[in-house]
Parts: sequence; C-alpha cells; structure tokens
Amino acid sequence: MSHRLLQSISKLLHTDAFGGGLLLAITAIALVWANSPAADSYEHLWHLTLPLGIGNLSIVDTLHFWINDGLMTFFFLVVGMEIRQEIHAGALSSVRQAALPVIAAIGGVCVPALIYLLLNPGDIRIDAQARGWAVPTATDIAFAVGILALLGKSIPANLRILLLALAIIDDIVAVLIIALFYSGGLATEGLLIVGAGIALVLVFQRCGVASAWAYVLPGAIIWLGLLKAGAHPTLAGVVLGLLTPATTQSTQQLPPVIRVQKALHPWVSLLIMPLFALANAGVGFGDHDWSDAAALHVMLGVALALVIGKPLGVMVVSWLAVRLGWCRLPTNVTWEGVALVGLLAGIGFTMSIFIAMLAFTDPQLLGSAKLGVLIASACAAILALLWGYFRVRDK
Repeated sequence: MSHRLLQSISKLLHTDAFGGGLLLAITAIALVWANSPAADSYEHLWHLTLPLGIGNLSIVDTLHFWINDGLMTFFFLVVGMEIRQEIHAGALSSVRQAALPVIAAIGGVCVPALIYLLLNPGDIRIDAQARGWAVPTATDIAFAVGILALLGKSIPANLRILLLALAIIDDIVAVLIIALFYSGGLATEGLLIVGAGIALVLVFQRCGVASAWAYVLPGAIIWLGLLKAGAHPTLAGVVLGLLTPATTQSTQQLPPVIRVQKALHPWVSLLIMPLFALANAGVGFGDHDWSDAAALHVMLGVALALVIGKPLGVMVVSWLAVRLGWCRLPTNVTWEGVALVGLLAGIGFTMSIFIAMLAFTDPQLLGSAKLGVLIASACAAILALLWGYFRVRDK
C-alpha cells in the first residue's frame, strides 16, 4: 500500500498541472506576505548576504542574487537542453515541422512588443519606460502547459506539441534579447574565460566523459566568465544545454540531453521556479504610487500586450502564413486550437518577470511591470481555460 502511495505521489509531482498549481500557490503566498504586517521580513530575507566559494575565490552576495543569477542557471540549462532536443529530433528538427511554430512565435513576439511601445514610446536602449518592451514577449512553458493539462486528454496531442514548440522558440528569442539588449558592454577577459569553459566541455566530450557531475566545473567557469564579461550569468545554462549531446553510443542508455533533463526537471519545476516566484512575485500594493503615469503605462503596456498582443500576434501571423501556403495546420488542430495556444502564450510569468528585473532599475517601474505580468498571466490562464473548455475540448 505504501509503495503504491509513493508511486502515486511521484506521478503527481511529475505532472505539468501540479507544477503550474504549485507556482500559482507560491505566487499567492509571496503577494500575501509582501502586503502583510510582516512585509519588512519579506524584503529583509532576500537581502541577506550569503558567501559561496572557497577563500579568495568566494563571491558574497544577497540571497536574491543567488536565486535569480545562480539557481535560475539550472532553469536555463533545462531550457537549453529542451531547445537542443527539439532541434535534434523534435518540432524544430525540420523546416516543415518548425515552420508554423516559428512563424506563430514571431507574431507572438513582435505584436506584444509593438503594443507595449505604443503605450511606452521611446528609445528602447535608454528610455526608462521603453526598456520594458521585451517583458511581454516571453511565454512561461511550465504555467502554459500546466493550464493546458487541466483541460484533459480530449485536447489534441498535436496542439500540445505546437504550444511546446512555440514556447521553446519564445525562450530562444528571450535568451537572444537578454544577451543583445540587457547585457552591458562585454569585457574581453570574461569572454576568454567563457571560451575556456566551452573548450573544457568539448575536451570532456571528446574524451568520452559521461558523468553529468564532471561538467559542473566547466559550467561554473562559463558562469563566472559571463558574470565577469558583463553578460547575464544564467546564460551559462543555455550554453551548456546546447552543448549537451543528443545521441549516445549505448543502446541501453538514454542520450545525455534527455537523461540530464529528466533528472533536473523535478528540481527546477518544484524547487527553483517556486523559489524564484517567492523571491520576486511579492509586490507591495501599499507602497505602489498609483498616480504615477509612467508606472501605470508600464503596467497597462505589459498586461495588454500579453493578454491581447500574444493571441493576436499568434493568430494573425499564423493565418497569413497558412493562407500564403508557407505552412499548414497540424493534423487535428483547428483555428480554435491555434487561438487557445495564443491565449496560453499570454502567460508570461517566470521569463517575463526575469526580463523585467533586467529592464528596470526604478523600483516603481519594476513593481508595475511585475503587476502587469501577474494580472496578465491570471487573465490569460482564465481565458484559456474558458476558451479551451467551450470551444476546443470537444472538437
């Protein structure tokens, strides 16, 4: 009986719906905590300093830094391995398979960015408000897939694949945006360290080193190199993920890109992402200046771009591409299903909040952007559930 119970618990912990539900619950806890009489303890906790390393090689920084810039590297590692796997033998492995999700993702990135900039015009590199243009371009895979799972097995399997492919392409775009627009001037010394870390990974692979633990050292070197270079260190996860082999010589063993991803997935979805939500979703409503026009425009820009811009961009660009004969809808996927994917893509959450923290240095604008993400993600999830239940589920 106990063995069966443990199996049931293990199965539950690996479901997408449970991961999405946990993230939602932790977000609610963060909001309640940040607006409770104990709000000071919320802020104090994340500003506690924590040393990591040995002797002169140790780095002393806040708990907030170690979650956002340290632990989130593993989130980006899983993202990188998902991209690697899909390019090798998945939805991105051929032009024909990748055409629709790539085109849909382009629409789902460009239209939200344009809507945001209509409400917050300016130079995207220097204007405080305009710098948030990329916040509504991202899709939260865990949340989106979790909401889709709530609709049950009557949702076509190809619709889930389309959503996953679109979200992965969104992640690729988000990673490129972070690297190109939200990293400072890159220091040559740091880039040389990154190069040394990548070279060490390639040497290990050439020598047939199969243990994932062996790659912690070159991964740490790449992370430190990016930090020193002025780029965001979490990109080390993406680099390492893309370098992970997608094939294996042994027929008895899964390829490293699948094996390591499976091992990390529960830790990322059940520990790292909830910790990130707890550390970053707590926005104090009492301290927020609701009369600040700039902050209001940022919040509205993010919220409207995600809730309206995402589905609009996905639908319109996909329809044009199919109409022009560039691609076609997958089997059993209707236009109602594509609209559902567009609504789910409006759930930004993890990646959107992450980009917001890179885009805004003003606490007021950052708080507004986070509120916009939270409001939009909640609205998009509700709309997707209603649309999926009444328009897609029985088709």
